Amino acid sequence: MAVATGAMGSLVPKVLQLLEGEYKLQKGIRKQVKSLADELNSMQVALSKVAQVPYDQLDPQVKLWASEVREASYDIEDIIDTFLVRVDGGGQPIDDNAKVKRLLEKMGKMFSLSKFKARREIAGAIEDIKEQVDEMAKRRERYRVDDHVSNSSAITSIDPRVLTLHMKTSETVGIDESRDELIKMLTLGDDDASNKKMKIVSVVGSGGLGKTTLAKVVYKKLPENMNIHWKAFVPVGQKPDLKKLLRDILLALNKEYYMNKTNFQILDEGQLIEEIQDFLKEKRYFIVIDDIWEVSSWNAIRIAFQDENLGSKMILTTRCCDVAKLVSCSYQMKPLSSDSSKELFYGRIFGSEDKCPERLFELSDKILKKCGGVPLAMITIASLLASKSDDTSEWQEVCNSIGYGLSSKHDMYNNMIKILSFSYYDLPPHLKTCFMYLSMYPEDHEIMRDRLIWRWICEGFIQTQKTGDDLFELGKSYFNDLINRSLVQPVGSTDSVRGIYACRVHDMILDLICSLSKEENFVTTSADIEQVLSSESKKLRRLSLKNTSWPKNDVSQVRSIAIFWPSVVSLSSFSCFGVLRVLDLEGCSQYEVCQNSIICVGNLIHLRYLGLCYTYFTQVPKGIEKLQFLEVLRMRDISFELPLSIFELKRLMCLQGANCYPRAGNLLRNLASLKVLEELYLGNASAGAVEEIGQLTQLTELHIRINLEMNQSISEAFINSLGNLPRLQKLRVNHDLGLWNNLIEWERWVPPSHLCILLIRSDRSLRTVPKWISPASLPHLRSLYLSFVNTIRPEDIQVIGTLPNLGNLNMVGNFDNFIEYPLQKFVFSADTFPLATQCTFGRVATVPSMFTRGAMPRAKKIEFCIRAMDFSSDGGLSFDDLAMDHLPSLREVDIAVHWGTGVSKEERTKFKEALKHAADVHPNHPYMRISDMSAAARQLCGDREAAHACVQLAQGPDEEKSNPYVYLRHDRQCKLMPLDARDHDRDKERR
Repeated sequence: MAVATGAMGSLVPKVLQLLEGEYKLQKGIRKQVKSLADELNSMQVALSKVAQVPYDQLDPQVKLWASEVREASYDIEDIIDTFLVRVDGGGQPIDDNAKVKRLLEKMGKMFSLSKFKARREIAGAIEDIKEQVDEMAKRRERYRVDDHVSNSSAITSIDPRVLTLHMKTSETVGIDESRDELIKMLTLGDDDASNKKMKIVSVVGSGGLGKTTLAKVVYKKLPENMNIHWKAFVPVGQKPDLKKLLRDILLALNKEYYMNKTNFQILDEGQLIEEIQDFLKEKRYFIVIDDIWEVSSWNAIRIAFQDENLGSKMILTTRCCDVAKLVSCSYQMKPLSSDSSKELFYGRIFGSEDKCPERLFELSDKILKKCGGVPLAMITIASLLASKSDDTSEWQEVCNSIGYGLSSKHDMYNNMIKILSFSYYDLPPHLKTCFMYLSMYPEDHEIMRDRLIWRWICEGFIQTQKTGDDLFELGKSYFNDLINRSLVQPVGSTDSVRGIYACRVHDMILDLICSLSKEENFVTTSADIEQVLSSESKKLRRLSLKNTSWPKNDVSQVRSIAIFWPSVVSLSSFSCFGVLRVLDLEGCSQYEVCQNSIICVGNLIHLRYLGLCYTYFTQVPKGIEKLQFLEVLRMRDISFELPLSIFELKRLMCLQGANCYPRAGNLLRNLASLKVLEELYLGNASAGAVEEIGQLTQLTELHIRINLEMNQSISEAFINSLGNLPRLQKLRVNHDLGLWNNLIEWERWVPPSHLCILLIRSDRSLRTVPKWISPASLPHLRSLYLSFVNTIRPEDIQVIGTLPNLGNLNMVGNFDNFIEYPLQKFVFSADTFPLATQCTFGRVATVPSMFTRGAMPRAKKIEFCIRAMDFSSDGGLSFDDLAMDHLPSLREVDIAVHWGTGVSKEERTKFKEALKHAADVHPNHPYMRISDMSAAARQLCGDREAAHACVQLAQGPDEEKSNPYVYLRHDRQCKLMPLDARDHDRDKERR
């Protein structure tokens, strides 16, 4: 599936699939099928060539032909898929009842008749399809499509970015801070006479942020008083001619000499590189290489510039993070500040902000917000508005259109779209499709990564190159590629537990892809439904509904639906969507509407994706067992076990948010295609049922909730099953609170080496830290959560600290051991926790001084547990042990203090002042929270005794009223809640 070729990519293999013996097509029809596949394959190649040409450069006849072929490909695929579903999709319900078996035998005979009917119908359909395809092939020859495409690709248009190179410095706005910061990066270390190595800085950011403008300003300013006499500013572009580029560098360095040099034009790449090296030998120079798109381009250019240790400077600008990472120093472009944005915007329209009519201020603020500090966007929209009157209705129209495919004949707008579209046309075909799919989402929407990737998969956008490739991992690489190309804005941080978990699309980028999507009829948004429905040549294929009523016309060809509030209010039945593949209702929380609409889910036999998270669906929709092609089922808050019908969905790859119970009868192994399972509920399960987990060998992510008392046989079955999951990357195990004998023999488990996330939360099932938590066994582990571990030794923390990729650590020990055992003062080596950004040591006696200088160089947040008695005269520690200035990245510190007995109020105050002083003298002045550990809350399990004790504590003497907290368990969620003494009776009763 691709935006340029429609369904051709998946259609040709499906047509060839009809030739397989199991479908038993007649000999004459088989010959037609082979001919049809050949012709479709030829058309796919032609459409791929069309896709390489920018849309505005295509001949109208070519556009018309390509649109017809794409639309036909969808219709043809729908017909073939319907046949395949009718022949392959007859799964039998799972039931041992003898009466049901006899009924199934009768149904089997009827199903055989339906297969015969389906074969007869497909034979007639293929004849019709062949006739339609032959007619399109004739039109291809008649329109001379291939000739037009060749001619269009030869057209060279003016690059609108050329204007930036000749912009006056006085015209730039809000660039002073960025200019000074970049100059500082280029000149850092120049005072050291012994170090004159060449300094290279990359400037990276998305199109329109002003990279070229910034580089040009620095290029003009930097050589002042720096004794730099040789400089060059050379644009590169998307598909550079290396020989021309190298000649341009030489001409920029000394135009007069090289314009008159004999044979200059016939030098090859190697000779030109040597010429640059010879010319710059023993010279101090400043070179700007502007707009590099590929790593290979930079590698070829870099060879020409040798480091003469004379203090030369280079800047390279790029949209691609992979290129920026090739040099040691990188400057990330930032959007303009609010004040600079207003100066630029109002200056372009009115000359200054004070000349703007008051009635336009509110609209201006909305437009500026949509522009998001991107200079190109503000200049473009300002130029567009400057040509209009001061009528608020015209401004409102422009404001409303941004992000929905704003159309304009204004030159500045067209130039902006052209500049932004360079990034789009540089994408390979598969990324173009995935990128344009983002037009399904409204402006400012936070697009969750995993949800997006699963939808890509179910849409058919991600295809493996070879057997064994993981579709989801491939989808993650697509997602990361879009971020690296600065086409989407990442949400989250590589330093956090979740990492980059989502993205957003800038309104101007969204405007571009909505325009392209509209032209290609790829996605239909709310604003364009009526236009598509009124067209004779287009049909609704993918619907994105927001602020609109439900379409009343023919929607039988719709393949995907994403619904955003408040469109859910107007939902009708989904039974009319005969070929629907993706249905995403996540976040639609209108109970009555959802319940009435989803009744007909069993009719959606083509469905691959069903998203019901954060809706009022508390049970699996009826008829779901009929969805034999379902690959993703995402639900939340399912309060009871899944029905047996779920185990019939043999193609299911992702099952999220529902209580999946292992059952007797080997049912779990039917879901052998599962890659993600959350959550698997072990309650009252036998050892035989638990062993079924080991049959899910494709699992990469597994969440397990245990609510049973582990005996020896169940524990062995559980560990053995985990050992049979070789692809596992994320494992989360939660033991329900209050079960004190859940002793799982974790030491017996041999985890897969590529495990990235491990969470074991239990009540005393971890006697010690397992020995397999080591660099040798878990070299890729990024996040580790262990609670509650009965015994945590300093040696265990030392070993964990050597995990090479560990970014997040959360360890919780045994409270009784924490308060009773003597302190083991231990100094962790300087190479521990090299990548860790967040570390929590709960109920583990630790102080900052235990982490020697060099350890935790990237730690931004640390949580310590400290015992006041260790700082007494015979405790072994002093206030100097609280110093944390050797942790260079620290931004946030949580300190939990156990006071014990006999500590006066004055001593507590002095202790807290020492802690705050340690934070104040740190260069980063980290934010510090100090909390008191109370005996009442020591279990952190929310049982009645702990809650009651906490309430009693709230009624105690004044010195004990130190904001007590208790973890309260409610609906499987643990919440940290303060208990107010005035409400203690109500809280005690309720909890």
